[in-house]
Amino acid sequence: MDSRSYVFFFGLSSLTLIALAYDPDTLQDLCVADRTSGIKVNGFTCKPESNITASDFFFAGIGKPAVVNNTVGSAVTGANVEKIAGLNTLGVSLARIDYAPGGLNPPHTHPRATEVIFVLEGELDVGFITTANKLFAKTVKKGEVFVFPRGLIHYQKNNDKAKPASVISAFNSQLPGTQSMAATLFTASPPIPDHVLTTAFQIGTKEIEKIKSKLAPKKG
Repeated sequence: MDSRSYVFFFGLSSLTLIALAYDPDTLQDLCVADRTSGIKVNGFTCKPESNITASDFFFAGIGKPAVVNNTVGSAVTGANVEKIAGLNTLGVSLARIDYAPGGLNPPHTHPRATEVIFVLEGELDVGFITTANKLFAKTVKKGEVFVFPRGLIHYQKNNDKAKPASVISAFNSQLPGTQSMAATLFTASPPIPDHVLTTAFQIGTKEIEKIKSKLAPKKG
């Protein structure tokens, strides 16, 4: 294979991978998720069309603020295929995020989707970090929109210490997935070895254990 052929083949392969990088297009009108099926596929198997109802396409869970009762001061209510079975194979979903005064949605990523937020109430400091370690940050207010590119670490912080805030998030995936940086590193099961974390963060074992104890899920 000469160099031109190699470049063409590489370019064609790259375009193919890009085309397959998001949820696949549906090949039928409806594929409502059968979440009771034991069959594992990339997504969910389809329930029989005779069993589909309008309720499979309905969810009322993001119409009002969630109760925020955690230490970081934010709560996420997903409206994805796990809540709306009719989203299966459609490649879209929503979420509502509510922030207590001064609340934070900690640095995290969505491995399967780009996120677009629309501010319902309040004012937020938001930002994302590229793989070149560059921060793009901005303050967004009610009625404004901000985009977080797929897979990049990002955050949102309510900069008002007296009033709550809320946003609606849109994703180009039926189930975008979320990895919170702190929780992923310090509460993994089985745990990441302490020597990996102490070397990565240049801190001692005692500090690692202290962080783990603060992030550990509350029992009971």
